[in-house]
Amino acid sequence: MTRVLILVRHGQVTANAHGLLLGRSDPSLNETGRRQACALAAVLPRPARLVSSPLLRARQTAVELANAGSGSQSVEIDPRWIEMDYGDIEGHPPAVLPEETWRTWWRDPHFVPAGGESVAEVGARVREACAELAEEAAHADVIVVSHVSPIKAALAWALGVGDEVAWRMYLLDAAVCRVDTSGPHPLLLAFNEVHTVAEVVPGG
Repeated sequence: MTRVLILVRHGQVTANAHGLLLGRSDPSLNETGRRQACALAAVLPRPARLVSSPLLRARQTAVELANAGSGSQSVEIDPRWIEMDYGDIEGHPPAVLPEETWRTWWRDPHFVPAGGESVAEVGARVREACAELAEEAAHADVIVVSHVSPIKAALAWALGVGDEVAWRMYLLDAAVCRVDTSGPHPLLLAFNEVHTVAEVVPGG
């Protein structure tokens, strides 16, 4: 059986449901998000290592995974998996930025539209974290619970492409991506895999 690096986006929070830019703000999972986390816990393997972003929505999702099955597992917090810092546009809808600013952001991974952090800066810290986990994930399942931007950066690492590819991906709430790190190059095995409560709870 192939052992993999499993990248999990946290369950839904209200800001996600409203389409707002959510970076370093720290809300809790909403009811949908909690149900999504429970569904993930029912289907994902018990990993050799469980890593989480320090933000509450990721930690709450990770705790559900840690408590699945028999006994509890420790959750390792790694700040490199924290969401992008959106600066002054945190909590606003995407339309707060003019279209031309968005076009610049899409083209230039070093561009920072409103303070905070660039796509390239996210990519640098996440690529470092991925490289450190790759050897372990080649021999045992490793789960990382994180956010949209870091997971996109990890997938760019896996695909061997630049950080600007992040804008060509769309990641759902509680989505799962799987990367095989056992060969000479990482292989993307699954993208945007979603598990619902109805799939794992009879009659749910």
